[in-house]
Amino acid sequence: MRTTPVKGILHAGVALLALLFAAPSMAADPLSNAQKDEVRKLVREYIMQNPEIIRDAVTALQEKEERATEAKQADALKKNKDQIYSAADGTILGNPKGDVTLVEFFDYNCGYCKQMFPAMLDAIKQDGKVRLIVKEFPILGPMSLTASRAALASRKQDKYAAFHTALMSHKSALSEGAIFQLAKDAGLDTKKLEADMKAPEVDAVIKANHALAESMNIEGTPALFVGDTFVNGAVDKARLAELIASARK
Repeated sequence: MRTTPVKGILHAGVALLALLFAAPSMAADPLSNAQKDEVRKLVREYIMQNPEIIRDAVTALQEKEERATEAKQADALKKNKDQIYSAADGTILGNPKGDVTLVEFFDYNCGYCKQMFPAMLDAIKQDGKVRLIVKEFPILGPMSLTASRAALASRKQDKYAAFHTALMSHKSALSEGAIFQLAKDAGLDTKKLEADMKAPEVDAVIKANHALAESMNIEGTPALFVGDTFVNGAVDKARLAELIASARK
């Protein structure tokens, strides 16, 4: 999570002052208390007259942290690529034989995931050669977990794609009643579905996805992988098309 500007400025300012104030004590010939006070006064006056140095320090720090995060994620992508681009049985949408694979970590109660969903379907449909792997990553409460269990259980009735679409298209927060009503509307036998939700392999898929997300430092949804590119957050249809075209090259 990115540090807020106010907190970032405070942290950077405190760090800068601490470093400058500590510098005299690290010198070969320590300054007297009076000299230290004079240094502190000069530093304070300089910062007050040039407050933009703290802003610049914050910007530089954020850029450094972002570069470090991107480097770690690129390294993690190389190490975990096989797992990222492998799919639990029945969770591949789009063209199973597509030449570009898009992977999405999502939560059924994630507003950004739902907002992006129609654009994602349009982009995949219009392209025709995109393989979409959806990774159940319920992190937004008990109903998210229930929805993921139900969706994964729906594979037993070969209804995952239809049920996934129904859940992602549901506009409001999901309740247990809404989940099973959507399941019924998608043509599922809800009694069988409820029994299949208790199968060990359902929780195994969710557990594996959480472990993979943790190894990739993924803390929110949606999180996308297209080729060797990781995108943290929702994208519009145009950006998604760009990512797909870039991966195809």
